[in-house]
Amino acid sequence: MRATLLTIGTEILFGSIVNTNSVFLSRQLNMLGVDVLRHITVGDNRGRLLRALETSFEDCDIVITTGGLGPTEDDLTKETIAEFFGVPLKEDAEQLEILTSWFAAQNRVMAPNNIKQAWLPEGSEVLPNPNGTAPGFYLTDGKRHIYVLPGPPRENKPMFLDYVAPKLSSHEDGYLYYKIVRTIGIGESDLEMKLMDLIDGQTDPTIATYAKTFECSFRVASKRPTLKEAQDAVEECMVKIRKLVGEYIYSEEDRELLSVVLDMMKKKGLTLASAESITGGMFAKLITDIPGASKVFQRGVVTYSNAAKISELDVSPETLEKYGAISAQTAEEMVRGLSLYSGASVCVSVTGNAGPDADEGKPVGQFFVGIMYDGKVTVREFMARRKTRDDVRSLACTEMTKMVYNILRSID
Repeated sequence: MRATLLTIGTEILFGSIVNTNSVFLSRQLNMLGVDVLRHITVGDNRGRLLRALETSFEDCDIVITTGGLGPTEDDLTKETIAEFFGVPLKEDAEQLEILTSWFAAQNRVMAPNNIKQAWLPEGSEVLPNPNGTAPGFYLTDGKRHIYVLPGPPRENKPMFLDYVAPKLSSHEDGYLYYKIVRTIGIGESDLEMKLMDLIDGQTDPTIATYAKTFECSFRVASKRPTLKEAQDAVEECMVKIRKLVGEYIYSEEDRELLSVVLDMMKKKGLTLASAESITGGMFAKLITDIPGASKVFQRGVVTYSNAAKISELDVSPETLEKYGAISAQTAEEMVRGLSLYSGASVCVSVTGNAGPDADEGKPVGQFFVGIMYDGKVTVREFMARRKTRDDVRSLACTEMTKMVYNILRSID
């Protein structure tokens, strides 16, 4: 199957909105074995949308659109698609009832133009939208298939996962099964080289590597007559992969490293605390964004100033005077003070310079991470290649997580 992703909305062309839907949908389609041939973005214009549909179906059998399903005059997606397929729009009584009930539940009066959202192309199949007022729909003439989704990501993503992905899978002759494997400590080129004997001449299963921010992942996929055959083929391949790169693999379920770390700590009955300077609480936020973090994470301390480091973590003024806040010595005293203050099993600290200017004579991008477990402290120095504040701070959080992960792997 081949697909075009067609994004509709003048606000995207103006740069007012970041198009995250295309990234999400491309990844999902790739995992389903659907080849995405192109991305097209057009404004809210009937003529340009018709031409985009014509172009899309020249060499694709599937088009997925996002946006343009609102109640205003410039939302022309449904009307234009109905015209393209040569079918009329008709009011869907069930969708009108759902729409009316939604407004009533919100104690809001439904404006007359909202009724437009209950009109759908004749012969289309509704894609329910429990997260908004605009239903999506699926329409086909037997050869061409179009899935029409709302623009807001909180509506778009659930609709795709709950309704579109299962339908796309049903178009396939056979069953596709895949694993997304995530690694740290190895670059994409080195990862590919280690897997090259498996990648060369591959037919099924297939292995595809992907570079991600600060890590790499790869997909192992198989398509077989039955789901069990596909699963068995992927597992047989994974046995070979683990022998080659198993030391770098931290997840075979496409999970974030920090989520894996928290699960490891729960299983080992350990707790975690952090002391942050350069990251300003970012590490603690990333942890507490994960449900269930309270079972592991005891506290996070932001000691941005030297005075805070002294008063809250017992960093000595002499250390700060002699070595500076951006130093291995300060990172060590921070984590030792945190351990006394928190009583957590594992403590991690970070201090550094996120820029944009040199600080204490220390270069932008330099930072130190300290970690303490079972009375032993380890401090490592890092230098970010990308020098923006966001990049440096994000890398610092990643390296903190990796150091905790490596400690946990060493614990029986």
